[in-house]
Amino acid sequence: MRLVYKGKTKDVYRLENDNYLLKFKDDVTGADGVFDPGANTVGLSIEGMGRGGLRLTEFFFKKINEAGFATHFISADINKAEMTVLPAEIFGKGVEVVCRYRAVGSFIRRYGAYAAQGQELGGLVEVTLKDDDREDPLINRDALEILGVMTGSEYDILKEQTKKISAVIKDAIAEKGMELYDIKLEFGRAKDGVILIDEVSGGNMRVYRDGVIVQPLDLVELMLGTR
Repeated sequence: MRLVYKGKTKDVYRLENDNYLLKFKDDVTGADGVFDPGANTVGLSIEGMGRGGLRLTEFFFKKINEAGFATHFISADINKAEMTVLPAEIFGKGVEVVCRYRAVGSFIRRYGAYAAQGQELGGLVEVTLKDDDREDPLINRDALEILGVMTGSEYDILKEQTKKISAVIKDAIAEKGMELYDIKLEFGRAKDGVILIDEVSGGNMRVYRDGVIVQPLDLVELMLGTR
């Protein structure tokens, strides 16, 4: 296999059969040792996070597939912290989609003059460009189309799938007595159209229990049992 990308929380390898392998790390995004799924830097390393994040990713991808949505997931090897996935082309240099159920994090930093902490947002969808130097700027449908990042129809599909897939995840979390505040997803182009890619773990969502944020590894244990 050949290394094609070294990321903050995982490395990506291309396999001989043209599928890809994702190698999960123990690093999570944040700043000053505090976890933040919206951060652009690695903030801390949590022992076991790679395997734990993959366990949760496998759980959610299977649930999303069962709900009728296409993903790049093929299989996972938890002991090796590795996931085999289908090939997919990213949009532009990378696009992230955030589904927000409550106002926290960067939403409050941007709109704090209008929004209250924890305010209900009803599944609001935001799209940002993956660009660390520019702090992942927000972008709208028209600009995405004008700049050639994606077509208007691809945006519409991406937005609709984000709402529906996030609802599947939100419901699964609610069954365990917790609440999903927001989640960051990624999509790509595949032969079957727009599909969900990357991971779905505690490292890219904010989950609260009794008003207190749940840390990524604790979420694995609360959702799936022992680590």
